[in-house]
Amino acid sequence: MDSATLDWLDRLLSEHRRAEDFIGSRPLVGVMRQQLGTVVDLYAGAPAAVAERVVRLASEHAQFLAWMAQDQGQSAAALAWYDRSHEWALEAGDANMAATTLSMKAHMAWSGGRGDRCVRLAEAARWSAPGASPGVQGMAAQMMARGHALNKDATSALRLLDEAEALIKRAAERPEDEPPWMYFYDDTWFAMQRGMAALHLGDWRGAVAFTSAGLEALPGEYRRDKAWYRACLAHALAGADEPQHALEVALMSVPDAAAVGRPHAWNELHTAAAMLLRRGTHEGRQLADALKENC
Repeated sequence: MDSATLDWLDRLLSEHRRAEDFIGSRPLVGVMRQQLGTVVDLYAGAPAAVAERVVRLASEHAQFLAWMAQDQGQSAAALAWYDRSHEWALEAGDANMAATTLSMKAHMAWSGGRGDRCVRLAEAARWSAPGASPGVQGMAAQMMARGHALNKDATSALRLLDEAEALIKRAAERPEDEPPWMYFYDDTWFAMQRGMAALHLGDWRGAVAFTSAGLEALPGEYRRDKAWYRACLAHALAGADEPQHALEVALMSVPDAAAVGRPHAWNELHTAAAMLLRRGTHEGRQLADALKENC
């Protein structure tokens, strides 16, 4: 039990995070549970010099398991893992992970349509961990913005998005100060967060512009995220009265949404189809049929 062993476990966790971006969460849950079990078992015999690092590593594993449960719509399991991760983060003195777990619980609230709770949890992530990195603080700020957008408070949402963007720029100046799980957090990702806020606020053209720009720059290895944001773009295009374009984008998303994007991207495609059907377009029926075929 030494630093070299922990270095190897750190690299393994990093590779699993990136694999999950492409293959989705389902194939990895069993592996990651076993890996966390290994880390916990190592703690009993860890010398004092590395004990805190072992706890921090356990916290990172629990956060990843929480995210995978959340990705699969298993809310109770996700909350339990986030709570466990947060407790270990506090034990290890890891402000970045303590704040991240609260931001991700805010993300869960947002996913469930609970704007007020999203804002409160994201705000708690900021005040409870003032030592968190600029990137982690920026994640909390944009989650607050999402909650306000969900509540149709455009002024607060846009103000917090500007604040989050400034924090992202600070983070980009010193990437070495950011925790490893923030590898995805950059201008490309943030453009799509602005698109999400615009979608909630009914700014269809803004949602189309921001989401399209982010998708164009998003690397291919982010397969699950591409499925999600394409589904959101289809929704925005439907709102912007571009049914043909909405159908084209939605059909591009269907295979990966079916394979690695359930339930979130899949549900968003159904939302887009419902909007197109309500507007009496034949594209709505085509999309609904495509979703039925891939059920």
